[in-house]
Amino acid sequence: MTRSSILTGKLPKFGAASCTLRVTMRLFRVLERLRAFTEVSARNRHWTNTAELSLRFSSTKAAPRFRRMDYQDAVCTLNTLQTNASALEQVKRERGHPQLQLQAMRGFLQRAGLKVEELDRLNIIHVTGTKGKGSTCAFTEQILRNYGFRTGFYSSPHLVQVRERIRINGQPIGKELFTKYFWQVYRRLEETKDTNGGSMPAYFRFLTILAFHVFLQEKVDLAVFEVGIGGAYDCTNIIRRPWVCGISSLGIDHTSILGDSIEKIAWQKGGIFKPGVPAFTVKQPDGPMKVLQERAEEIGCSLSVCPDLDEYESEGSLQLGLAGHHQRSNASLALQLSQTWLQRHFLTDPASSLVEFSGVSPAPAFQPSPAMIKGLAETEWPGRNQTLKHGPVTYFLDGAHTTRSMQACVRWFNEIATHHERSAGGLVVRVLLFNATGERDCAAMLKLLAPCHFDFAVFCPNITEAIASCNADQQNFNVSVENMLTRCLDNQQSWRILNGQEEKPEAELLIGGGLPLVTERHSDTLVFPCILSALQWISQGRDSILSDPNKCVIPLKPSINAKAAPLREAVNIHVLITGSLHLVGGALKHLDPALNS
Repeated sequence: MTRSSILTGKLPKFGAASCTLRVTMRLFRVLERLRAFTEVSARNRHWTNTAELSLRFSSTKAAPRFRRMDYQDAVCTLNTLQTNASALEQVKRERGHPQLQLQAMRGFLQRAGLKVEELDRLNIIHVTGTKGKGSTCAFTEQILRNYGFRTGFYSSPHLVQVRERIRINGQPIGKELFTKYFWQVYRRLEETKDTNGGSMPAYFRFLTILAFHVFLQEKVDLAVFEVGIGGAYDCTNIIRRPWVCGISSLGIDHTSILGDSIEKIAWQKGGIFKPGVPAFTVKQPDGPMKVLQERAEEIGCSLSVCPDLDEYESEGSLQLGLAGHHQRSNASLALQLSQTWLQRHFLTDPASSLVEFSGVSPAPAFQPSPAMIKGLAETEWPGRNQTLKHGPVTYFLDGAHTTRSMQACVRWFNEIATHHERSAGGLVVRVLLFNATGERDCAAMLKLLAPCHFDFAVFCPNITEAIASCNADQQNFNVSVENMLTRCLDNQQSWRILNGQEEKPEAELLIGGGLPLVTERHSDTLVFPCILSALQWISQGRDSILSDPNKCVIPLKPSINAKAAPLREAVNIHVLITGSLHLVGGALKHLDPALNS
């Protein structure tokens, strides 16, 4: 069934499909109620005080009231700055003057009580790229922290709690600290709203401003900033004097915003270059490399290409805390960024390190210091090539969401899962749990995953759980429930076609009690209404964390329990969770309780 046929209500042309349509529409209605229920419950405590808060926001005497607001109140208020799905589409259609975004960002920063010039004090390392920019930042931050510097680290998206995006010395800022600084910034913006056309910064803009405020207040020695989307017009690009810039591997992503070719995307990424500020890139294809060179020449900065990790002078191979061969280029970039930052830090005149463009040159390999070697080995970055073993169930989590990152994910999964299976001593069942959002080419990613020979392919929307206890950190208003479910059904159909399964004319409801699960008869693919229900079915009670009596267990029909017999009989269950960092984050919320504290 295609997306258009579902949304328009037209019957697909493959036999007696009325049952399929009725099931689909019923699932739409159930998920709408589910979404409304979780949204309202998460917001209840916040909105009960809305009238009182709206009055107090307009007064400079409101500070005591804000101090009494707790973390969940702050996050619920933050979520009101998310752009809803229909408004987001309007923004995309009207994206004709992207340079105005930076102008607006400067205005919001000023309203929050900050000046662009103040950001110079943060000694920023600014990193962009299509894949690997977060890992590069994590390596860089860990290295410089090992030197004893007090570090700030701003990244996106978060996996479980929003405060993960703003880190001090590698740790997400505490709930009390987040709450305190949130209300300081929010109050200033709210108080100036009426004189500025009623405008408030959108979600990511606000968090970027909050990160600047936190790092300045906490007096970090340096701040590592990961670009959100693109570079040239990303709101982090109000940074005017970073100490060094980096570009990780480039690929096709966010085409409606950045352009439909890798060269156009490279132009956007090169927008973070600043006059005289050293810039480094990993090796890129000829097309985008030429664009980066032109951008460096136009802006007036040096541009160097990082060597392979094997070229660094080290006794033995450098060990990385992050799994996957693709992390080696990220580690090399991190070494160059941290080395350049250190060189500038120890200069008596930091301005003397500014270098104008003189062509693209290879960055010299050097002998990493003990702090660098230790930093690379100790780096942790959850949700990227991460393995969690819970008894007989092993979860392999990777937030790959482009075809290139999925290629790396598949290579990693095949290597590590095969290694685990050699010592299993019995039947191992492989399960894929997949979802993707936005404009991603899901069919292309699923095609890359097909050779992994999964016994089950399970699809679900990025709804963490179908109960009211779902916390506000996991809410996303940017995507409608219809869109999420339609994407799941499309992915299910793509998988069936890839595996040579003929389309069946009927569908059946497999979950009783009001929360449905849809699947085709005699199929190894299933669609669940939330992440928790999918994980509980996959684990079949064999993961003690998911069997927690405090977690809602959805009742299943006997027919679907019978389908799960291989999962109950297997010596081990290997689950690859991929396609979306939001999916991975939702899974980690249930699989790693420590992340909820």
